[in-house]
Amino acid sequence: MRATLPPPSAWTSALVAAAVGFGGTIVLVVQALRAMGASVEQAGSAVTALCLAIAVPGALLSLRLRVPVVLAWSTPGAALLVTSPAVPWPVACGAFAAAGLIGVLVGAVPLLGRLAGAIPPAIASAMLAGVLLPFGLRAFKEAGADPLFVLVLAATFVVGRARFPLYALLMVLAVGVALILGQGRVGALPPGATFGTLIPVPVAFDAGALVSIAMPLFVVTLVSQNLPGIAVLRVAGYTPPPRPLLVGTGLASVVAAPFGAHAVNLAAITAAICTSAEADPDKARRWRTGLIYAALYLLLAIFSPLLVRGFVALPPIAIAVLTGLAIIPALLGALEASLAGKEHRDATILTLLVTASGVTVLGIGSAFWGVAAGLGAMGITHLLRGRASA
Repeated sequence: MRATLPPPSAWTSALVAAAVGFGGTIVLVVQALRAMGASVEQAGSAVTALCLAIAVPGALLSLRLRVPVVLAWSTPGAALLVTSPAVPWPVACGAFAAAGLIGVLVGAVPLLGRLAGAIPPAIASAMLAGVLLPFGLRAFKEAGADPLFVLVLAATFVVGRARFPLYALLMVLAVGVALILGQGRVGALPPGATFGTLIPVPVAFDAGALVSIAMPLFVVTLVSQNLPGIAVLRVAGYTPPPRPLLVGTGLASVVAAPFGAHAVNLAAITAAICTSAEADPDKARRWRTGLIYAALYLLLAIFSPLLVRGFVALPPIAIAVLTGLAIIPALLGALEASLAGKEHRDATILTLLVTASGVTVLGIGSAFWGVAAGLGAMGITHLLRGRASA
């Protein structure tokens, strides 16, 4: 049978997915990398590594499984890093590698997978909501400095979500950058590379960073990205084994970590674009959309340092507002999941509040203590109810 090219819809679907995935959250990723101590050059290296880790394993998995496997960087993980305790950049990269290694082990060892699944979804979602909430609050705190800028971007977000939900974040980014450029408020581009570059770092491991960064990074990536990503594939009619998907994304994260990449995982929202019948009516050949998506990320990797330098030149208010609006869809999903059941709402609220507080105890960040508070409250409740019933 003669090979046929993918239909035009496959190309457009992959293009939209790549544009939404990259453009909608790149500001948050750059902010996270800089907050972890990365220089402009190291942040450029990290984004280059992320794009390569999205492209190469995604293409290989699509080819092997004959499924449109769409990967992305961990947006909730990036939000977590902004609120994590400050550590040296080599230690941060060591935590990134450790989180990826945990993902490999969970995917490869069934027992560890069951243990990871034992974390109540409501608690994990409440932790994610607590990580994201400060970004939303900060966005509107900036209204006092420039109310018109915040109002225009918020209105753009609302209109976009109502009429063009898929493109809402891209619309906000485009309008925000246009306003900043029109007002002449963009700073000079910092020096650095224009084309993709990889700067290796001698990773270092620290017990505190493993607890406060690596473990929470793994949990939010698994719960909010990888598991929904598998669900998207199943909704589209595919039943790939989870093991190669989890092991593949974990290995990609481990390999990319020494270059500054924080985490790679299965995409969810953007994956739905590439796995639907609108991308390619032929389900058996729809995996080719995953290859096109991967090729587009290879192109993005070429110009990643220039893009990073451009976002670093934006004024702080633009970074805060763009980031705050970008996390709203994820925050909404996390809140809905954490409050879906009534039985453990006290525990989930405690988790959310402790995580959102940003408290650091013994050098361990609030994400860990939020989960500990939620699990502790849940355990006490079970114990007291058991005694009462006895």
